[in-house]
Amino acid sequence: MPGAVRIRRLQTIGDREIQGLSDVLIDCVEGGASVSFMLPMSRAKAETFWRSAAAGVARGERVVLSAEDETGSIVGTVQVILAQPENQPHRGDLAKMLVHRRARRRGVGAALLVAAERSALAAGKTLLVLDTASDDAERLYARQGWQRCGQIPNYALLPDGTPCATTYFFKSLRD
Repeated sequence: MPGAVRIRRLQTIGDREIQGLSDVLIDCVEGGASVSFMLPMSRAKAETFWRSAAAGVARGERVVLSAEDETGSIVGTVQVILAQPENQPHRGDLAKMLVHRRARRRGVGAALLVAAERSALAAGKTLLVLDTASDDAERLYARQGWQRCGQIPNYALLPDGTPCATTYFFKSLRD
């Protein structure tokens, strides 16, 4: 993946974006990512997820960002869930941080994270939280200034059904 990656906030999510985002989700799940889906990972499951996310974008409940390579192909994505309980108007959840395996270790995740933090701040959020079951992601979040809170053993399942721990992080955007 030579060349720069472009991060784009998806104001609307059409069929082209659904296809590209689904490709990334399918690749990540097939690669073992614990991101709410089990194997076999079908295109129908991925498209249903992204159509639901698109509805959340339309309602202003979430931000979806895409990372696109020089050909315009989506190689990564992240979401900021803006809709929170009324006693947490300052908080957002970082969710579904996904980078296609062919685009990893090229700064895509870091670029998505910076853009997500900026989007959250622009939406009035001053605190972000996330959870991950990936050691690589943990290293990325720590490098980007996120604080590790702790780990819950056997929190979820990997796509193959193996139990896995989940680690929680937070980041104050006021600093």
